[in-house]
Amino acid sequence: MVNARKLPIGIQDFETLRTEGYVYVDKTALIYDLVQNGKPYFLSRPRRFGKSLLVTTLEAYFKGKKELFEGLKISELETEWAEYPVLKFSLAGGEFTQPDGLRTALRENLAKFEDTYSLPHDEPSLAVRFKNALENAKEKTGRRVAVLVDEYDNPLLKTFGDAPEQEKPNRDLYKGFFAVLKDCDADTRFVLFTGVTKFSKVSIFSDLNQLQDISMDENFDGICGITQEELERDFSPEIDALAQRRGLTREDCLVRLKQLYDGYHFSESSPDIYNPFSLLNAFKDKKFGKYWFGTGTPTFLVKRLKEMNFNPRTFSDGSLYTTESAVKDYRPDNPDIVPLLYQSGYLTIKGYDSKFDSYELGYPNDEVKYGFTESLAPEYLHGATPLDVRSFGMDIDSGNTDGLRDRFTALFARFPYAAGSIDDTMLERDFQNVIYLTFLLLGQFVQVEQHTAKGRADCIVETDGYVYIFEFKRDGSADEALAQIETQGYAAPYSADSRTLVKIGAVFSSEQKNISEWKVLRR
Repeated sequence: MVNARKLPIGIQDFETLRTEGYVYVDKTALIYDLVQNGKPYFLSRPRRFGKSLLVTTLEAYFKGKKELFEGLKISELETEWAEYPVLKFSLAGGEFTQPDGLRTALRENLAKFEDTYSLPHDEPSLAVRFKNALENAKEKTGRRVAVLVDEYDNPLLKTFGDAPEQEKPNRDLYKGFFAVLKDCDADTRFVLFTGVTKFSKVSIFSDLNQLQDISMDENFDGICGITQEELERDFSPEIDALAQRRGLTREDCLVRLKQLYDGYHFSESSPDIYNPFSLLNAFKDKKFGKYWFGTGTPTFLVKRLKEMNFNPRTFSDGSLYTTESAVKDYRPDNPDIVPLLYQSGYLTIKGYDSKFDSYELGYPNDEVKYGFTESLAPEYLHGATPLDVRSFGMDIDSGNTDGLRDRFTALFARFPYAAGSIDDTMLERDFQNVIYLTFLLLGQFVQVEQHTAKGRADCIVETDGYVYIFEFKRDGSADEALAQIETQGYAAPYSADSRTLVKIGAVFSSEQKNISEWKVLRR
């Protein structure tokens, strides 16, 4: 069955979206507010969040294409509909790892603008050419220029890992080129930079410091992405169709959509924001998939985390706090990777502490939680794959505790410990990471409660037929682990449960560097 309506998956051009009958979530009231109340802006949002569509909507607005906005909020607000010259820099693609790649892209964007308005192509230098283009366009049209820079950070991100020697030349070219805007205020009507990351203090922002960063401005939380209200208002037919295909009620379908794709927050008071790319693909395919992660693997992030010996448990144990200035400040030489993880969309704001003016960060939703964990697993579990973890789920479903023991033994055996190459801290970290990541990934298939506070088991796993209570010890005894389950009353909540209760005490030996004891008690 084909969708009755056209969903704008991958459609980034506003004019195409409006003229070809795609569904559009009306953001134009926010766009009008943005244009009327300021000029030089920067907006950071994760990839596939609608930044390019925002840019092309602004392009159509400044070109005075009133007919494209009929029926939208802005048609009630705007009375002038004047046409302004628009200089748009599209930097999503280009040979940015090559020595002249960024210069070529900037030159091509300038040439397109000059051709559109029949301006001279003189180039004493690239920066002077930019300045002349702004001045000449204003003089010729009698109106100031709207400058839109889409995905400005792509030429810098592209150099990470692949061509680190090109990162500084690209950055230096940017600084000199866009610094022109500071002296051309009289020639510009509007300026917007969009990107995933804001390279503070080492990029264009050190010179172009008049930009207003609205990335965490509560007034524009919903300018990209989809809110709960927009979801239920604009996609009601798609929700019903998805629910019917998956055999769910509408209410249960909404709960599942929220678990998988909702949960982004961009300020302390932000409403929940859905990832639009994943949401639209779920509606198209009528299934709950991991779409956002399919568009790009965070290879350099995972590699960087591993090099830093970053503890993945801090992502979801409620202990990851930061400040607004910290999450806005990403620098390539910054040892703290949290700002990049936040700006890239792998972490989001989960809470705000007004006393200390700090933000608690965590995974926004299950799609990111499990997708990112699956990316971490091969590095942190030394080659183990999500398929290996699914095998744990099969054993748990069937009550095969011997199989569980053998799988944990095989996982620990993967670690390449050479004689004298490991200290006590490394051993403890690897032991804990194997347990944590394994059970975190199992949470996709069964109900898993992680250890989060004193007085709770290391892990409790529930299936239709079983309740497992795990207690892991390093260099202790299995009897000691089982005794802790009893004395701490971990099993008490399940005393009247009809399912089979399985208590497992497991010991990891520092000397053997593997499971040395494994005892099971069943009720």
